[in-house]
Amino acid sequence: MSDIEFLHFQSLKKAVQEKYLETHSPSYDDISKWKGIDIIYFQEDLRQKAKGNISEKTFYTYFKNNAQEKIPRIDMLNILSVYSGYISWSDFKKKNKIEAEASSEAGVTGSEKQTSDHVVERAQEEALTVIPVSIDNQPVDEIIQNVENTKGNPSFLRRYLWLGISAFLFAVVLVLVFYDNLFYKKYTYAFTDADRNSSIKGELDVKIIRENESPILFKVNPNSKFVYETKSKNLKMIISSPFYRSDTVTRDLTTAPSSENIELKPNDYAIQLYYYSKSITDFKKKTNELNKLISDNALIYQVVDSDIYGIETLDKQKYISLVTLPTTSLENLEVIDSQMKNGKIVMIKFKITDDGKEK
Repeated sequence: MSDIEFLHFQSLKKAVQEKYLETHSPSYDDISKWKGIDIIYFQEDLRQKAKGNISEKTFYTYFKNNAQEKIPRIDMLNILSVYSGYISWSDFKKKNKIEAEASSEAGVTGSEKQTSDHVVERAQEEALTVIPVSIDNQPVDEIIQNVENTKGNPSFLRRYLWLGISAFLFAVVLVLVFYDNLFYKKYTYAFTDADRNSSIKGELDVKIIRENESPILFKVNPNSKFVYETKSKNLKMIISSPFYRSDTVTRDLTTAPSSENIELKPNDYAIQLYYYSKSITDFKKKTNELNKLISDNALIYQVVDSDIYGIETLDKQKYISLVTLPTTSLENLEVIDSQMKNGKIVMIKFKITDDGKEK
């Protein structure tokens, strides 16, 4: 990417900002300061006017702080150009010339012309250069004789010695691999809802705690079993989920069964929070229920899919306003974690996932 391309993109961002400000009043006029609700409203406006979508990650990468001086893909540049009132990215650049770009189009400089002439002269000289070739006039009969002598006296000892060593090493490796695997045993765990006696429909985190070693974290898909192979005599694992209470399970594997079902107690407050946050009908009821459910002093965090901006904070009313907006982004809202105290939710951590439809 050239410096000219980056300058064009900076100009396009200003055009996008001006276009949005014609019909909206965000928290800040400067597009680099938009967050939360401002970004969601902009995503909706982009869908309506340019028939395209920009993911939260792309917005944070290129609009919030583009220190890397990168520009988006050409399809995103086209969408932003259409939103700003142009036919395409190429059309935008053509109608918004950069000063340095205009001067470069004046023609080739004298020094560039001299360099070009020099390259041509060198090419002509090299084309006329004749590389002498020497031919070894060794008699054909002598060459054939040397080949036949080589073929007639192969080093059988060296060849078979290497074959023997290779076969021995291969056998040793096989023995070591299978010998170690003899001590591994497979254990299978299924998870069910303790109140509903049904399989867990959400994703679970299983953290294996090992003595004198770092824990290992596994993700278990909805309605799936967790399979773990180990040669250890004991097992300790912590099972957690946004919608179930964390449970620590310990097993003596010398007597434990190879297959087992583990019941998890649901977190009813977290399930209610998820339901009312995701619901896209009856917004008045939804607002009332969330007001009752969430503490006025709750800590609310939005996890952002960006290398620069990891987490942004919201207060209770901003969160409720966010989840009661009738936007398509609400479909991708995911409650990651929540905590409660005295019958109220005092902490919420959520993210709006990228559905991959950035087009």
